[in-house]
Amino acid sequence: MAKAGKVVAIAQQKGGSGKTMLAAQLAVALAETGSRVAVLDIDPQGSLTIWAKLRSAAPKAAVSITCAATSGWRLTSELEKLRAAHDFVLIDTPPVIDSDARRAIRAADLVLIPLQPSPPDLWAAEGTLKLAAEEKRAVALVFNRAAAASRLRKRMEAEIKARRLFLLEAALGNRAGYANAFADGVSVTEAGPATQAAEELRALAIALKSRLDQ
Repeated sequence: MAKAGKVVAIAQQKGGSGKTMLAAQLAVALAETGSRVAVLDIDPQGSLTIWAKLRSAAPKAAVSITCAATSGWRLTSELEKLRAAHDFVLIDTPPVIDSDARRAIRAADLVLIPLQPSPPDLWAAEGTLKLAAEEKRAVALVFNRAAAASRLRKRMEAEIKARRLFLLEAALGNRAGYANAFADGVSVTEAGPATQAAEELRALAIALKSRLDQ
């Protein structure tokens, strides 16, 4: 019997955290390692689905990504189908704690919470952290749109450590390349393979895989 794929629920209640962009970028980076990757859009905004449609016609799209969208009672069965046929399934969850978000987190091997290194972003993650704890799911935080080094970032790293939360060592910087690539239906590794943004993304994909293997 084939091994079921790993499910990552990307969740954050704060708007502008880059949740959808992160799902798309990571999906491509993981696929570039030879993995079979799917994204599941359960966010009513449907931004990941729009990205996938753009991707279907994007000349620079170099790898295949399966994209599905669903909600409600269909979510569990759709997720199980994707999990059986892929190595990784990344779920773009709603920006609110609802029944779909709970189903996604319950099914996840890891809940990935993107946040900028600032107190409001960590405060906004409290609902997701609480839900993950209730469902006994592993959690990893990841800095997105982060300055390379700042006093505030160091302060946030210390606070996260003090709370015994897991923060991925790799982070994504505050670079226009991510948004530009997303708008074209691709990732930064496809739009600019030799850029610093591409290097950051590849490092993040490696860190994520390492965390999932623990």
